[in-house]
This record gives sequence, structure tokens and C-alpha cells, in this order.
Amino acid sequence: MSKPTWYFINSGACSPSFNMALDEALLDWHSAGEIPPVVRFYQWNPATLSIGYFQNVEKEIDLEQLKTHNLGFVRRPTGGRGVLHEHELTYSIIVSEEYPNMPATVTEAYRVLSEGLLIGFQKLGLDAYFSVPDTDEKKSALKNPKSAVCFDAPSWYELVVEGKKVAGSAQTRQKGVILQHGAILLDLDADKLVSLFKYPSEQVKERIRKSLPEKAVAINRLREKPANMQECIQAFKQGFEDGLHIHFEDFTLSDEQIKYVKSLEASRYANDEWTYRK
Repeated sequence: MSKPTWYFINSGACSPSFNMALDEALLDWHSAGEIPPVVRFYQWNPATLSIGYFQNVEKEIDLEQLKTHNLGFVRRPTGGRGVLHEHELTYSIIVSEEYPNMPATVTEAYRVLSEGLLIGFQKLGLDAYFSVPDTDEKKSALKNPKSAVCFDAPSWYELVVEGKKVAGSAQTRQKGVILQHGAILLDLDADKLVSLFKYPSEQVKERIRKSLPEKAVAINRLREKPANMQECIQAFKQGFEDGLHIHFEDFTLSDEQIKYVKSLEASRYANDEWTYRK
């Protein structure tokens, strides 16, 4: 029995607003039946802080620190908390809610779609596994996160090595399509990440800064030999093919499709009304 064909895109380093616009455009095209499901890999130029759809910039983000570190800034179409996209490989998956054997619930769909991440980490020699909260206290913490920092704690079925989060993901469902995207950490500058958020007090900020290395870890802290970007791309591309039981076909956007992405970018992700809305 032949495996279904999905498109694969390796976008390289793009601007933050273009990255988010392209993810949304892929969702639109898949919803319209113009393209099959897609897995996309990308990076960020400049390094960027992305925030979740529901986050409040004024209350949660230190905009002066963003300027100090010369970071880009964008609001995602997905939920979740703030992510510093710097030393990482970012992935997105676009697939219909009606895809065969796709669970209806968000958490179970995470498990299915993240199987490729699990295999990718294993191909890099890491003993990764899915996080599953084992106490009521941990489950409650997922519903009421203590900070605006994504890597402050793993969520259901996110990837963990040695008890520490190694990938953070977020999901949205629109027009009958699931968009899941996330960050695969190669390296993590915990001090820079923590500096980008506002806290109730300096004591809380310091507590999070000290605890973050115990909760999140990057690939290159776990391997004797650092992984380069190309090695990670190969590992996770193969991981998604194996985990989703699919075959990839490389896909390049047409001029008309790029024009559509740029129109989305201008109207939404490069627009201050979207980024800084309450």
C-alpha cells in the first residue's frame, strides 16, 4: 500500500511577519483543496520573539528589552506563550481535521502530529518522550501557567528529554484545518529569554530565570557533539515521514502564491493593529 504524499517546504530564514503569513496561507490553500497536507521547516531573520494569539503585549512583554536585543516581534495565529526564536529549527504542520485517523481533540492530535518530532530527536541520539502530567497539581498548572514564557513548562504531549522540555508547540484550527507549529531548540539563551517578559516582582523574575534551565534544555546541551542545522533538518524530515507514515514531495511556491503571502503579511502580521492589539 503506497503512502500518502505530503508537500515539504524548507523556507530557510525569513522575516517574522512572512513566516506567520506563509503558515496561514498554507492553511488557506489546504482548506481550499489546492494543496495536500504540508510540513514546513523555517528559521527567523532577525531572531524574534513570537507571542500567542491571546497574549497581552502591554501587560506581559518588555518592549525595551526587545529593542535592546534587536529582536523581531510578531503575534502568532496560534495560542500558547512567548517563544524566542533564535537558535532553533521551527516546524509547521498543516493538515485537515478530517485526515484519516486524526483525533478530534487538540491534545490527542498533538500526540499524533508530534510523533515525527519524537522520532527526529531519537535520530539525533536523544532519549525523548512525551510529557504526560501525572498529578492533579501538574494538570492544573497547564490550565493556569505561571509565566508568559513558553519553555517554562511542558504541556500535554510536548517533547521532553531527561525531564526537560526540548520543543514547544502551539495549535489552531481554522476552516477545517489544523495548523500546528513549534520550536525545536538547538541552543537556549535563558537569560535573554527571561529578560523579555514582565513579572509581578524582581523576585519572581529571578525565580523563573534560575528555574528555566531545570525545565527546558536545548539539543546541544544534551549531545557531546553539537548538531548543525542541516543535520537537524534531515533528522526531523525523516522523523515526520516515519511518524506520519507519509512520503514527502518538495514544494516551491509560485509567484502568485508568494504575492498572496505578502498580502496576508501586510494586512495582518506586519500590521501594528494585529501585533499590539489588546
